[in-house]
Amino acid sequence: MLKLAKLNGKPEIFHSIQGEGKSMGKPSVFIRLSLCNLYCIWCDTDHTWNWEGTRYPHVKDKDPQYRKFDKSASIIMATTEEIMELLSSYPCFNIILTGGEPLVQQKDLLHLVTMMKRAEDTYRFEVETNGTLLPSPELDGYIDQYNVSVKLRNSEVTEGERLKDRAIAYFVGNGKASFKFVIDGQGDLEEVLSLSNTYGISPERVYLMPQGMVSEELLSKQEWLVEACKSHGFNYTDRLHIHIYGDKRGV
Repeated sequence: MLKLAKLNGKPEIFHSIQGEGKSMGKPSVFIRLSLCNLYCIWCDTDHTWNWEGTRYPHVKDKDPQYRKFDKSASIIMATTEEIMELLSSYPCFNIILTGGEPLVQQKDLLHLVTMMKRAEDTYRFEVETNGTLLPSPELDGYIDQYNVSVKLRNSEVTEGERLKDRAIAYFVGNGKASFKFVIDGQGDLEEVLSLSNTYGISPERVYLMPQGMVSEELLSKQEWLVEACKSHGFNYTDRLHIHIYGDKRGV
């Protein structure tokens, strides 16, 4: 059984396009798992971890209508069979395992991807991860791509929680991994350069993405961020789904 985010009384599984990173624009089916081991202040999937009674701040706290989430009402349990039945309705075999942090539930995730591959060998799996947890060798055997979003200081997560040397070194050594950094201001670039140098991340594997939940905020950072990518040989990635759908769930 996997703990998935609940949307309209059902598991948050939806057919859209990959909005970020190496596969941006690719039609994909998203499986949004609940639970996360971090607490990024600008997280746009805070319904997977920002529970009532926790101390974590969020940028939406300034909104008087914003409330932390009822954990029991925000999670839905789903069996492998139930998830596979939902997936069968979509004419798409690129699967994005996202969250939250999917590797928190990797034991049950392994069972899901094993059964899916047995049923249909054309399934392709991407994992969206914060780069703090190592996948097991068994799970890694099924994964085609890791989109590793190592968190910067702008996340307001403590360094000891967001930078796990062993996990980052694992992904650097795994040819299936690319690295996405969320950029909030121009000062974040020096941190990216420092981390890339420290961990030996080659520029062609790095994607810089503006932080923002509305198009105007993303566009305001676009020009200088593209220039930074050109200067350092990094890749630029937008948040395409925000421009198309806005800050909405299930799209």
